[in-house]
Amino acid sequence: MSSAPSAQVVLELTFAQAINAALKEELARDPAVFILGEDVAEAGTPFKVLAGLVEEFGPERVLDSPISEAGITGLGVGAAMTGLRPVVDIMFGDFLTLVMDQLANQAAKTHYMSGGKLNVPLTLRTTMGATRRSAAQHSQSLHAWVAHVPGLKVVLPSTPADAKGLLKTAIRDDNPVVFIEDKMDYAVKGEVPDGEYTIPFGVADVKRPGEDVTVVATSSMVRVALAAAEQLEAEGISAEVIDPRTLVPLDVNGLVSSAQKTGRAIVVDEGHRGYGASAELAAVIAEGAFWGLDAPVRRLAALDVPIPFSPPLEDATVPTPDLVAQTARELVRG
Repeated sequence: MSSAPSAQVVLELTFAQAINAALKEELARDPAVFILGEDVAEAGTPFKVLAGLVEEFGPERVLDSPISEAGITGLGVGAAMTGLRPVVDIMFGDFLTLVMDQLANQAAKTHYMSGGKLNVPLTLRTTMGATRRSAAQHSQSLHAWVAHVPGLKVVLPSTPADAKGLLKTAIRDDNPVVFIEDKMDYAVKGEVPDGEYTIPFGVADVKRPGEDVTVVATSSMVRVALAAAEQLEAEGISAEVIDPRTLVPLDVNGLVSSAQKTGRAIVVDEGHRGYGASAELAAVIAEGAFWGLDAPVRRLAALDVPIPFSPPLEDATVPTPDLVAQTARELVRG
């Protein structure tokens, strides 16, 4: 399942630089690709992820929009239906609340309702994640919302290499894709192949092999899981960390096979615990690996509370390496 892309030249890039590189390459490759959103041009977004793109491709390809998430997304859906490949930038994932009609009722259903005659090759980029001190309306992780809607593909990259390869795949897909980046990952560095490569959807990646317990982690929780695995290794517990990378489509066989191998599984996700992605992933593993499990599947997620502004309270709402490690000890040692 591990699919580290191969290339002659490997660069050390941040997550943000990898996103920028993917957009730059796709804008250069396909004249139908354009970017639309608030502060995406001269400002380069609040996180400076898109810096330099408007200078290279011009304001006709990198378009600043008014503050209207619903309008931006509606324009993107219409443009996609008529043959373009828009990348719509929604500044904070919390603002998905403003675009759900365009996403859930229009983009997701157009191909189905047109009998396959129309496609919506729309990529909607947005963010997720707490612990940035942005308070309750700018810190939520709402990926389970869009994953619940048939017709939408949902991508959660966790490394710079995955971010680049998956974003290029998203832009080329003929279906609407919601591409969600954790704000806390933008400064994370990693090796990224230079030039052309894509990563297929629906293929999980084993970030660290192990034998005693499977830790399924999404987005920035992959780093949390890897830190926990380091703790556990010193205690003689071998944790396998596997990243689904895409919630839709989901690599069910990859997750189930890992859990069957280790006999124990933990799901770590930053969305709220109640009715969240952690519940779906745990259910998939419990159903598929039932006879190979030595213990019930455990899940760790954000507390079911609004994200606090207070730093100590905010930090207490999301899973930590210590919590993941302790849960793994309980599973392995009984």
